[in-house]
Amino acid sequence: MSETPLLTIEAIGRKCPIPVIMLAGRIREVPIGSVIAVTADDPAARTDIPSWCRMKMQEFVAEVPLAHGSAFHIRRKY
Repeated sequence: MSETPLLTIEAIGRKCPIPVIMLAGRIREVPIGSVIAVTADDPAARTDIPSWCRMKMQEFVAEVPLAHGSAFHIRRKY
């Protein structure tokens, strides 16, 4: 079980690339070392968010299934 995110970005119903753009725009709102979550139901988010984390040197922590979509947990590394 991953730690509780400090911030959750609600992107249910948004299509690629909006969830990643929302994440990129808000990740600096949490302190380094903290977890941010993005909720999304677009199937592309399953690959887009981990790929963005690798490109931006952030840590992809987990995909947590929800009743509708998933919550993608990311740890801010810098």
